[in-house]
Amino acid sequence: MKGRKLFIFFISIILFISDFAFAQYENVKDHPALSRYKGSEVRYYDVKQFDEYYILLGPIKGSSDKDIESAKSKRLEGKITRFVYEGPKDGSSFEVFKNYEIALRNAGYKILFQGKGREIYGVYVFLEKKNKDYLGGWDDPDKGWYYLSAVSPDEKIYISIYVWLSSSYGPRAAISIIEPKEMEVGLVSAEMMEESIKRTGKVALYTIYFDFDKADLKPESKPTIEEIAKLLKKNPKLKLYVVGHTDNVGSFDYNMNLSQRRAEAVVKELVEKYGISKDRLKGYGVGPLSPVASNSTEEGRSKNRRVELVEQ
Repeated sequence: MKGRKLFIFFISIILFISDFAFAQYENVKDHPALSRYKGSEVRYYDVKQFDEYYILLGPIKGSSDKDIESAKSKRLEGKITRFVYEGPKDGSSFEVFKNYEIALRNAGYKILFQGKGREIYGVYVFLEKKNKDYLGGWDDPDKGWYYLSAVSPDEKIYISIYVWLSSSYGPRAAISIIEPKEMEVGLVSAEMMEESIKRTGKVALYTIYFDFDKADLKPESKPTIEEIAKLLKKNPKLKLYVVGHTDNVGSFDYNMNLSQRRAEAVVKELVEKYGISKDRLKGYGVGPLSPVASNSTEEGRSKNRRVELVEQ
């Protein structure tokens, strides 16, 4: 009798925790691009203002690391909005999926890939590993797994939809809405550069831009170059190493040479256009030798591509 009471107590605790967890999503509104299937409730919601996301563009019949990495996909960067909806328990995953598919087609979306069952056996692992999606349990793919990826007519919105059925609850739909955009990188002022150099001996700059695979400064670099000149004129005794950094894409020798030429281009710009004495600046390139992040992801590689000002 005591064992039965203890079991009921633990079940009550679990149900209470579940209700509490889901309650936080009660007032979550749908994304303007896609409304939820009628009768569905939000079981998970998350927004990242800037992140990466991989949408499937072809079948994924296995769930091994090799299957995940070789799956045909498209990498996107931008705002990511994630939902997991739970539909009515008497509903079918096919009905839910078809509802979303029709809604997208009617809105003019282009379906990039569509699959079901064993054809997408690895989709669950793909979404969790590549995108860190929260899915919360799964069942046999033969019981109703469906996936599609789509893009809006103006290509400003991509949508990934995975619908599945579990014996524990009604059909669930994991919907990720990706709005591609470039990462917003703020301008580092002369004051911020000065503070960083005093504190750490250097400052990393991500707003000095070059033509692809070249050492030619882009016009967008001008505001940052002007701030460097302002820093040097305010501190006439300050001498700097201008250090070019790259990611590890391409050969080592090529990246070393490219980073050197880019560093020298910054020095030349400051000397010739802003009147900074050449004796106060020295340009060096270290290529991929001093990363600040892993080069295994685009996010990491973008952090490694930079120019640093180092106090001499």
